[in-house]
Amino acid sequence: MDTKKYVLIVTDGADSTVRIAEQIASELKKHDVVVRKVSDFAGTDILPADAFFLGCEQPNPPSFAYLSELLRHINLAGRPCGVFSPDSAKALTYLTGLVRDCEAVPGEPFMAKDGAAGLKQWVKSIL
Repeated sequence: MDTKKYVLIVTDGADSTVRIAEQIASELKKHDVVVRKVSDFAGTDILPADAFFLGCEQPNPPSFAYLSELLRHINLAGRPCGVFSPDSAKALTYLTGLVRDCEAVPGEPFMAKDGAAGLKQWVKSIL
C-alpha cells in the first residue's frame, strides 16, 4: 500500500517552469503536493518534505540565492529530488549541484524542451 507523501516543488517563477511544476503536481495527485515560486519559499517548506523537485530556466538565477545557501546547511540525506528545466542543460547541472551538499538523492535530470513527453515516467522514477 502506498503512503501519502508530502512533496514540494520549487521553481524560479518563470512561466515555463511553473507550467512544468503544475504538470508534475498533476502526476502526483495521490500525494500532498505544494508548488512554490522560490520568492515565496521558506526553509520550513522543505524540512518536512518526503521528496522535492527544483526547476529553473537558467543556471544560478538570483532568486535562488536563499535556497542555494539553505541547501548547503541542512541535511536532507536520502530524500528523493528531481531537477528540471524547460531547455537548459546548464540549469540542470546547476540544480544537480545544489542538492549535492544537502545529500538528497537526485534522480535523472529532466529537460522539457520537447513538451511533457516522458514526464510521467520521470516523475515515477523520482518517487
